[in-house]
Amino acid sequence: MRTLFTNARLIDPEAGTDAPGWLLVEGERIAATGTGEAPPADTVIDCDGNCLAPGIVDIGVKVCEPGERHKESFGSAGAAAAAGGVTTIVTRPDTTPAIDTPEVLEFVTRRARDASPVRIKPMAALTKGREGREMVEIGFLLDAGAVAFTDGDRVVENTKVLSRAMTYARSLGALVIAHPQDPGLSDGACGTSGKFASLRGLPAVSPMAERMALDRDLALVEMTGVKYHADQITTARALPALDRAKQNGRDVTAGVSIHHLTLNELDVGDYRTFFKVKPPLRTETDRVALVEAVASGLIDVISSMHTPQDEESKRLPYEAAASGAVGLETLLPAALRLYHAGAIDLPRLWRALSLNPSRRLGLATGRLAPGAPADLVWFDADAPFVLDRFALRSKSKNTPFDGARMQGRVLGTWVAGARVFGKG
Repeated sequence: MRTLFTNARLIDPEAGTDAPGWLLVEGERIAATGTGEAPPADTVIDCDGNCLAPGIVDIGVKVCEPGERHKESFGSAGAAAAAGGVTTIVTRPDTTPAIDTPEVLEFVTRRARDASPVRIKPMAALTKGREGREMVEIGFLLDAGAVAFTDGDRVVENTKVLSRAMTYARSLGALVIAHPQDPGLSDGACGTSGKFASLRGLPAVSPMAERMALDRDLALVEMTGVKYHADQITTARALPALDRAKQNGRDVTAGVSIHHLTLNELDVGDYRTFFKVKPPLRTETDRVALVEAVASGLIDVISSMHTPQDEESKRLPYEAAASGAVGLETLLPAALRLYHAGAIDLPRLWRALSLNPSRRLGLATGRLAPGAPADLVWFDADAPFVLDRFALRSKSKNTPFDGARMQGRVLGTWVAGARVFGKG
């Protein structure tokens, strides 16, 4: 089966190009791209001058199976991802129970395969029960399909336990993903230290809590030689340490959530709990620094940090409300805010959304080169709309973009050459 995409604006993050052309898919893979006369095909899709790019690879998505299926299932998360142009979901292990044994991982893998229209790549916990006391069987979990190891937002406080886990992960070539936030300083905080948090009476944490935790992790990386990824860098204070680690040749990458790139602490307004995320939203100065870090390549990955929460856990006083926001469907239009603001071009943006996360996890996705998997998103970068959270396909509707004016609508999504979203 040959499918030809014509009249497309091809966004190629690997080549760094944004140019008109055609793309041919044969079976599950990309067969060719080019300009001028296109080859024959069984199906021809006229992209009408709109963008065709590699599907988004989203690291750090919470799918609440097992344990909290009422918040999100693999079926609903997969549908939301397909509608948002996300073709690969990399799931977090912070479920109930945690994904810390091959048996739980295999259950999750089967559920994902049966229910989700997009690719699911599971991460496993770094310590048993995510309790920070005893490392998991990293080798067995790698064999069962884990692509990385993380305790999520539960920081491993015991440095000896963390160093041993990193040493063992290094011997097996496993990737460790950490949440750089000092647990003592950040405990109970829901705002960033400063005038706004003081005026609102919010328990706040200094940006130095992130810098301190990152410094510790990077020292352990230097000691163990492990492959390391910081899931969310959210403050300008942490950027020099990250830059030094990269300059010194450490195997280190970093990510940032789309909410920290497009929102700031003032968006919380009068205690709007849909804007309560972890770490808390930062100052506008921090936000601008993060955007510049993504544009320069210092920060490698943009993710949604999709965290479903039900209405009952959000409809509470700000300090008591649960943290987190859904983002699978809003990641693409929110990221396009950076493009429309002139802060970053589309090939660089797609490096952070697709190519870099693919490379970090050793996946073949994120490219438009012949032979690459035909995981594609076709989107109109300029289409305006007002977001209605109740139209989201996620079971939970906790998005900070409810009622926001946005640009960028997904027209079609393909996984392994098969269309999983959009009209046939």
